[in-house]
Amino acid sequence: MDFQKIKAAAEDYRPQMTKFLRELIAIPGESAGEEGHVRRIEKEMKDLGFDKVEVDGQGNILGYMGNGEKLIAFDGHIDTVGLGEMSNWTFDPYEGYESDTEIGGRGTSDQLGGIVSAVYGAKIMKDLGLLNDKYTVLVTGTVQEEDCDGLCWEYIIKEGKIRPEFVVSTEPTDGGIYRGQRGRMEIRVDVKGVSCHGSAPERGDNAIYKMAEILLDIKSLNENDAADATEVKGLVKMLDEKYNPQWKEANFLGRGTITTSEIFFTSPSRCAVADSCAVSLDRRMTAGETWESCLEEIRNLPAVKKYGSDVKVSMYQYDRPSWTGCVYPIECYFPTWVIPEDHPVTKALHEAYTSLYGESRIGSPETAAARQARPLVDKWTFSTNGVSIMGRNGIPCIGFGPGAEAQAHAPNERTWKDDLVVCAAVYAALPGIYTK
Repeated sequence: MDFQKIKAAAEDYRPQMTKFLRELIAIPGESAGEEGHVRRIEKEMKDLGFDKVEVDGQGNILGYMGNGEKLIAFDGHIDTVGLGEMSNWTFDPYEGYESDTEIGGRGTSDQLGGIVSAVYGAKIMKDLGLLNDKYTVLVTGTVQEEDCDGLCWEYIIKEGKIRPEFVVSTEPTDGGIYRGQRGRMEIRVDVKGVSCHGSAPERGDNAIYKMAEILLDIKSLNENDAADATEVKGLVKMLDEKYNPQWKEANFLGRGTITTSEIFFTSPSRCAVADSCAVSLDRRMTAGETWESCLEEIRNLPAVKKYGSDVKVSMYQYDRPSWTGCVYPIECYFPTWVIPEDHPVTKALHEAYTSLYGESRIGSPETAAARQARPLVDKWTFSTNGVSIMGRNGIPCIGFGPGAEAQAHAPNERTWKDDLVVCAAVYAALPGIYTK
């Protein structure tokens, strides 16, 4: 494999990748509204000579290059979040901007840049004759990730009957190789009460007061230590082998967290005692935690047990139609996943990167110093489609993608042209190294 030729080919495609990304940015594509992105990616894939391009029933776009034995996939979700408070933007997020080194606009880092590099990585494989009978490349532009991480891959795997050898997530990794992430789930706690006139609150049973006690226990779950004398032991306990057989990977990924994200109530009026109260909880999970263990943890809090059958702890469901009208219901549970550092996929991606660019992270002049201070192999803070690919379905998943995690969902979002080039080159080299 001629790594210098791969680097040169990726560099030659810098203008085309820049143009492709800027055209994608100009098309709004929030979750369940990605058709414009799909059609633009479809055109690019066909123009570049992909062997097969199709859109599945959920609206994911799948482009195939080659016809070898093993299927190796590169995934990029093509939906974006909304714009938020427009006064926080210094430029039009859909018009974007371009300088010598960077591209600005909604979705540049999270994560339209990833699909751009993956498409051109596959093109480089074809240009340089890297494709062979050992592998076929699949580039997926997936939908609804921002709404429900991994739903797209549940559909691809279970309905499309597609199961790759492994998947590279092209989510932004700030120049690093990411081998895992904490999981998450969306929990709801409902508390029942009895209303009465506010002038005599003792006649009723105030659901908000009950919830207040429960919320203090939830706060303790997040903040407490795990000492033997602590009644509500904090989530930090999962970093200790006394409580968690997977404590080593938990320390790599980081401890779990919990926070209250929403609160709701019902009451006959502002002059009455509230007869119900509910909260949404954002629960981030580390290695060794499951949806069952997380629900039981809430059910066993002292205040929850105190109010018994008046409290219901459950998990949210997601059933929003995709842009094609497909409804594919799923629980709002997004499992923790981590691929071992010595796994063949991890080693192959590491070899592809280091053969091209050396032993440390690189970046534009603006980003290089901060990146080089971080380990090359690391993990995400946020959640990705890996929750389904590896978390639910056991397909090895690894991360390497253009842009920065800190740019995700932020105003004035941007990415770097150098990242597009580097990622396209690494993607082009990876399948051949893995199958050699």
